[in-house]
Amino acid sequence: MMKILLIIPSYNEEENILKVYNQIKKSNHKIDYVFVNDGSTDNSLKIFKKNNLNYVNLIHNLGIGGAVQTGYKYAYENGYDIAVQFDGDGQHDINYLEKICDPVIQGQADMVIGTRYLKKEESKFQSTFMRRLGSDIISFFIRICCRKKITDPTSGFRAVNRKVIKEFAEDYPTEYPEPESAVSLLVNKYKIDEVPVSMNEREGGVSSIRLWKSVDYMIKVVLAIIIDSISLRRRK
Repeated sequence: MMKILLIIPSYNEEENILKVYNQIKKSNHKIDYVFVNDGSTDNSLKIFKKNNLNYVNLIHNLGIGGAVQTGYKYAYENGYDIAVQFDGDGQHDINYLEKICDPVIQGQADMVIGTRYLKKEESKFQSTFMRRLGSDIISFFIRICCRKKITDPTSGFRAVNRKVIKEFAEDYPTEYPEPESAVSLLVNKYKIDEVPVSMNEREGGVSSIRLWKSVDYMIKVVLAIIIDSISLRRRK
């Protein structure tokens, strides 16, 4: 049986930690998990300790890229076959774990991304107009640069195999990790698939992305995708 690890990056998610943990424990999936406490300044660390949860504590805030890479290092060092990124804000649904992991287990894909945009009826929560517009633009440039359509390039709900775990443990983007990591895999001929999933609206805490940042974020991500795709090809 393959060893599967949920990597759960968490920054100031004191309102959501136990909700996410209970969702995992109530599921019938035989999986392990690790919270990566990314230098939280709220009561997160106390909650991890009090409830005897499995966690890695980062003294300083590294950002989502650094936190997720820490999870991949943990997965690689502990011999996991599949690693699944799972947000610590409660937006991801553990009931879709099998759907995301199955193509990886069957050897059909190196990475599988859970998206709410393949079948809109699958997920009632579709995000804001600005985020969807930004996602469409990012998707367009990934298709231009890598000749692959990814409908939800900023989705953090994704599963990867052992080869990708090793890659990401050694090198993982820090600025715009979801789209940049997908570009890196595509340029290096890894296979990426998407599966439709349902996502939940954040119930507690505060998102790190604000409306006024959306345009600036989108422009910077597009530039990063173009630069990454060119530089990665030159290295080959």
